[in-house]
Amino acid sequence: MTAPAATRWAAVARAVPGLAMLRSYRPALLGKDLVAGVVLTTLLVPQGMAYAELAGLPPITGLYTTILGLVGYALFGPSRVLVLGPDSALGPMIAATVLPLVMAGGDPDAAVAYASMLALMVGAITVLAGVFRLGFVADLLSRPTQIGYVNGLALTILVSQLPKLFGFSVDGSGLIDEAVAFVRAVQDGETVAAALAVGVACLVLILVLQRLWPRFPSVLASVVLAIAAVAVFDLEARGVSLVGELPAGFPPFTIPGVPVADLALLFAGALGIALVSLTDTISTASVFAEKTGDEVDGNREMVGVGAASLAAGLFQGFPVSTSGSRTAVAYQSGARTQLTGLVGAAAIVGLLVVAPGLLRNLPQPALAAVVIAASLSLANIAGVRRLRRQRRSDFVLAVVAFLSVALLGVLYGIAVAVLLSILNVFRRVWWPHQAMLGRTEGMRGFHDTEYRPTAEHLPGLAIYRFDAPLLFANARTFRDQVRRIVDTEPRPTWLIVAAEPITDVDTTAADMLEDLDADLAAGGTRLVFAELKDAVRQKIERYELTHNIRDNRFYPTVRTAVEAYEAETGASWTAGASPYRLD
Repeated sequence: MTAPAATRWAAVARAVPGLAMLRSYRPALLGKDLVAGVVLTTLLVPQGMAYAELAGLPPITGLYTTILGLVGYALFGPSRVLVLGPDSALGPMIAATVLPLVMAGGDPDAAVAYASMLALMVGAITVLAGVFRLGFVADLLSRPTQIGYVNGLALTILVSQLPKLFGFSVDGSGLIDEAVAFVRAVQDGETVAAALAVGVACLVLILVLQRLWPRFPSVLASVVLAIAAVAVFDLEARGVSLVGELPAGFPPFTIPGVPVADLALLFAGALGIALVSLTDTISTASVFAEKTGDEVDGNREMVGVGAASLAAGLFQGFPVSTSGSRTAVAYQSGARTQLTGLVGAAAIVGLLVVAPGLLRNLPQPALAAVVIAASLSLANIAGVRRLRRQRRSDFVLAVVAFLSVALLGVLYGIAVAVLLSILNVFRRVWWPHQAMLGRTEGMRGFHDTEYRPTAEHLPGLAIYRFDAPLLFANARTFRDQVRRIVDTEPRPTWLIVAAEPITDVDTTAADMLEDLDADLAAGGTRLVFAELKDAVRQKIERYELTHNIRDNRFYPTVRTAVEAYEAETGASWTAGASPYRLD
């Protein structure tokens, strides 16, 4: 291959990793990828159908979405083992976005069109975010808010599927309305005993097998037994709803059409769905990258996820995300390349072309059991307990995020979760950890006096550390704390700022420092900086702050600053703790 051709191929391979994989594919891996793809298909089919209904869409759209999600990510995604498709976490968000836009009594075709347009929007958002290297946006959901959000989502999914498990349907918007409507329906005797028996049996089977034999296809086993039970016990005649005949053939290429007036509402939902999808994908990719020895590239993951949603949106599908459980099944079954996903997609296409009636007798309560099992796997109660034990403020964040999803709804809940994460960052910048430093017997250096009490001090010297960038948001916090320190009697002669944690100083903070230095000097206290980073020092010089705070106020280490104080004042170490404390 010539140099220009090699360069062009390298560019294509980076843009479409799946092509590079197919070109360099090793035949020795074929057996493992084929087996993993077939095993994966047994999980993809029932879950795809169940998650479509969770999103308020016809079950067949779940299979369309699964096919195109697998193909899109296999070609454009960087991970060799991630499995994308319909997701239990996105289902309620899709329903919350689409269903209010569909007329009451809802036209399924209109719902599919809205969901497909939503997929195109989510795909466009994520692809553009990857192209412009905005992978950091996946960090907008902190771990505590993720835990709270997911727990709220798990409860929302569970409650939404209970009516189907019991064999009836209810009208309700939001968790509380649905829960109240469900209880009333049960009290009114609307439960279909046969449906409840099938649903509970499937749910118990899935949960027991997942616990005792994790690698066994428990979802497939429950679905097969449920279909068999329909035939043996004539459950349709006993009032059990069935999936019915699926459309035959490959999903048709369709450009969705929706009213222009509804695009803004769809876009708002697309932003939240894109954020959750990316957060889930990147976190799952990180877990499996450790197993495969790969590196996670957040920007390329964005492009891969976006391509999967775009592909689904053009074939009557809806937005997709990564499934940790399906990825784990594929990996444990031997998947080593993107070919596993392509095998799974081909198998589902074969099902629709050759045997579309195979799932006609699948009971709706069995699908509800699949979704409920997924919701239970989403819940992270242990994580909440850990937060409560380790950090109370993070526990409060998780609880608020949980209540936001449960009480306000999925879309508002994700907005609140993101806002909480951002506010938590702002809170830590606004009021960061601060410390007074002192010398501890038997240890080198200077340490936080709150954790390592000191037995001696230098009279007239205070050493203060501010553990954050010095910005407009916390400049007043810094100034007020310094003033409280120097108001202590006896007033310090020097106040050394241990500035190593200060990674930035903006213009607001620089103006504050200039005024503060003048105030301290008027009262007889010199403001001194130690361990200030060169980059921050250059900014201070650019702000012309060094015209007033001269070079003799900057020291490379806290120790050299302390030695300079000793040399200038003649002070010597004295028994007893320093009088200077933080309020």
